Amino acid sequence: MNTRDEVGAAEPSGKEPAAMDRVTISDVARVAGVATSTVSRALSQPGRVSYQTAEHVRGIAQRLGYHALRVERSLPEQRTALLAIVVADIANSVFHGLIRGAERTAVNAGYTMLMVETQESVSSEREALDRVVPAVDGIVLASSRMSDSAIRVIAKRKPTVVLNRIVSQVASVAADNVKAVKQAAELLGGAGHRSVCYLSGPEASWADGMRWRGLREAGYELELQVRRIGPSLPTIRGGTSAAAAWLRHPTSSVIAYNDLVAIGFIKAVRRAGYRVPADVSVVGFDNIVEGTLIEPRLTTVAAPLVSLGSAAVNHLLRSSQRPVGDPGHLVVLPPRLVILESTGPADSRGQAHTAAGSEGHMSTSSTAD
Repeated sequence: MNTRDEVGAAEPSGKEPAAMDRVTISDVARVAGVATSTVSRALSQPGRVSYQTAEHVRGIAQRLGYHALRVERSLPEQRTALLAIVVADIANSVFHGLIRGAERTAVNAGYTMLMVETQESVSSEREALDRVVPAVDGIVLASSRMSDSAIRVIAKRKPTVVLNRIVSQVASVAADNVKAVKQAAELLGGAGHRSVCYLSGPEASWADGMRWRGLREAGYELELQVRRIGPSLPTIRGGTSAAAAWLRHPTSSVIAYNDLVAIGFIKAVRRAGYRVPADVSVVGFDNIVEGTLIEPRLTTVAAPLVSLGSAAVNHLLRSSQRPVGDPGHLVVLPPRLVILESTGPADSRGQAHTAAGSEGHMSTSSTAD
């Protein structure tokens, strides 16, 4: 953040434009005592400046009657019967269930649901929200990559529910990621595995950070050696890249960030001559249909995707009855372990080899908040 833009870039002149003059962004900057670039970010991309600066600039702009703010403030008074769900990647099957549950619940409540894709880009997400927020009655942010503070700024502007993530002071709906990964670790530990590698997802993913935290706790509780590879793309290609790193230091079992990463991993290690699950057991997340099409069929942790999407919209409609900016509430839904064919007992020969290979390779890469 450019502090100079926000503080001390210009001294407040105290002189406001005459009532009949057309108020410009320069007028707002002069009265607020900040640079014009700061005014632009505060009004169009509030997550890029501090909350205090954004509120200060918005207050000045409203007082002066700056037209960009006047348009935004007039729209929320008009009910549009439109809601928006913002997703990271429509090609990722995990979002299909979330969207289906959200859309069905919205329609039953008399709303139309708009879908916005951000392609895993924070800047694209912010730009899309700047366009969408004035036009809808509420927002569902599914697996948002924005910072907590940026999400809280959005929630100040329009009723918002965060899906697949927990953000303090904002209504949130999520599966219990820590419990989910511990279920997977207990399955592997119970089958004799002593070493587990986590194939992580995007660096900005809240769920990724929680799963790695849960696996580290499980490693301590179950006396498992755990390490981490990543961050990786949450795609089959991401799983293929993670497999290349895993092959240098194999473990007897793997837990992947999602099913797509697990599928890419299985395809790659089988091409390298490893057998699944005889040489390595693999667990994914999300229980997407593609996991039942690969050989062997994928053991996975099933989040109740349709129920999560439905709960998010119900939560949003309840939130819209409270003033914008009120502290949100949390809904956590339980996961379910689906045991199929990609997991099995640890092989005594392979276990000895892979456990030795994993020694001293705990990842120190940072997790997302």
